[in-house]
Amino acid sequence: MHLFKSLYFSKVVFHFVVGIVVLFVFAFVFPWLLGIAQLCFMILILLLLADGIILFMAKKGIFCRRDVPERLSNGDENPISIFIENHYSFSILLEIIDEIPFQFQKRDLLFHTSLKSTEQQIIEYQLRPTKRGEYSFGSVNVYVKSPIRLLQRRFQFSQDKMVAVYPSFLQMRAYELMAISNRLTELGIKKIRRIGQSQEFEQIRQYVQGDDVRSINWKATARRNDLMVNAYQEEKSQNVYCLIDKGRVMQMPFDGLSLLDYAINATLILSNIAINKQDKAGVITFSDRIGQVLTADKKAGQMTKILDLLYKQKTRYMETDYEALYIHAKTHIRQRSLLLLYTNFETVASMRRQLPYFRKLAKDHLLMVVFFENTELKTLLDKPAETTEEIYHKTIAEKYFYEKQQIVRELAQYGIQALLTAPQNLTVNTVNKYLELKSRGMI
Repeated sequence: MHLFKSLYFSKVVFHFVVGIVVLFVFAFVFPWLLGIAQLCFMILILLLLADGIILFMAKKGIFCRRDVPERLSNGDENPISIFIENHYSFSILLEIIDEIPFQFQKRDLLFHTSLKSTEQQIIEYQLRPTKRGEYSFGSVNVYVKSPIRLLQRRFQFSQDKMVAVYPSFLQMRAYELMAISNRLTELGIKKIRRIGQSQEFEQIRQYVQGDDVRSINWKATARRNDLMVNAYQEEKSQNVYCLIDKGRVMQMPFDGLSLLDYAINATLILSNIAINKQDKAGVITFSDRIGQVLTADKKAGQMTKILDLLYKQKTRYMETDYEALYIHAKTHIRQRSLLLLYTNFETVASMRRQLPYFRKLAKDHLLMVVFFENTELKTLLDKPAETTEEIYHKTIAEKYFYEKQQIVRELAQYGIQALLTAPQNLTVNTVNKYLELKSRGMI
């Protein structure tokens, strides 16, 4: 029974059968065709038997393995590979169907290839998850054809595997590597000149691109015959808290990801940069009540704690309670800190309802409110209006667009930093703003 479950007829067999049936039908009118039809039928049976024997003579005709990372990065292209090896003594044709998690909604992941005897091959493709959580991979199904090509033998490699999708740690690594090699400008991070540099001497080190030429130590340069600079120690250990709104306003989607996921990815990257800058990074999530809280720290293992905390976050679809946020910050955040509040406002009126709490937070801390542009409205504004309906839609879009600008201006009147950004630019703009505030000595 197992043999028949793994045996399939190819389309070529169907065409042969149709042709033989047609010959038998015409044999009623032309009797001389009967012998030809019977001969073709016998040849087909013999070929099927030969093909079946060839395919099943080896118990392990092929070997296949799917290689998946231990965890996937949300919103990024993650590499997946399938390793396959031919153990037959002849060349084979292959169809490979990988049972990927249903969350990707892909039903056409089919690969065609061929392998010579003992040949190996690696098939690579990429998957981009858009939600955090657990993803279940099924089996890898491989359909093999011999040179006769009448039958297919199915090999099923049961590699059921559960993989967790975490916030975008691939982006975090990319930013970290760029920072190490002094290439952050390639990602859009601006070089910020520090105002009022601390005079606490730290060390003399080799010059790297981007260093202030005024800090060159000419005596050390002459001795080493290489450019050397004086390195000064910046003020350290400032608290940086990312406050993530999990209310219903953060469920709005953009390019497959929710605004909450964009905020989570930006939080992960900014926290890593803050710790590398010797600041302390912490996270507070909230909606109708305070959620998970991680006290700001820069110890080894803090980034792992942040990653694990962010992995579990989900939108609560409730009205956000900013009063609860203020009370928690007043009670638990004793030291003046930079508070980056990720939320969203569509109208000035919705912001004004929360403005009293923002003003109270800004008295004790440096508060920066980060919210999002409606990119669809911006696209509509750039498109010329020709009909009365399009003019009406464009007028409404302009109203909402300028209300977003008005929110920034009103917050600035009360000394509250505001960052209005498109979702895809959130990380770069947030990091630039953090570096700017740090360079100005505001934190």
